Amino acid sequence: MKQIRGINHVGIRVSDLAQAREFYQQLGFEFIVGPIGPEPVAIMEHPSGVNINFILNADASLNGNILMDVAEKHAGYTHMALDVTDIAAVEASLKALAIQITGGPITLPDGAMMLFIRDQDSNVIEFHQSAVR
Repeated sequence: MKQIRGINHVGIRVSDLAQAREFYQQLGFEFIVGPIGPEPVAIMEHPSGVNINFILNADASLNGNILMDVAEKHAGYTHMALDVTDIAAVEASLKALAIQITGGPITLPDGAMMLFIRDQDSNVIEFHQSAVR
């Protein structure tokens, strides 16, 4: 479809808005509105334009991430990847914030680099630095 211009937002199911808001504010996201709507939803946006819709109905009693932490591989979105300009600076910032790096940094054969963290509900976030071309 030629009409697609990009991704409008990423929807992430969370169990507690206050905890999600606090976590994502550490990554530079700003609170916009919420909860709103019948589901309900809250919205945060990063100055880069990345928009997150928190779906506020996750069961807080469940631990882990069914898409990533069980032997059976369920269909679904497993993570979001955020483009970054300097993976080493991201790693240093995460460490300064005491946010655990759960994977990486990894360097791909083309020179791209990535590392992974998890939010307060075990949702996976990748920071991805593209290869220099």
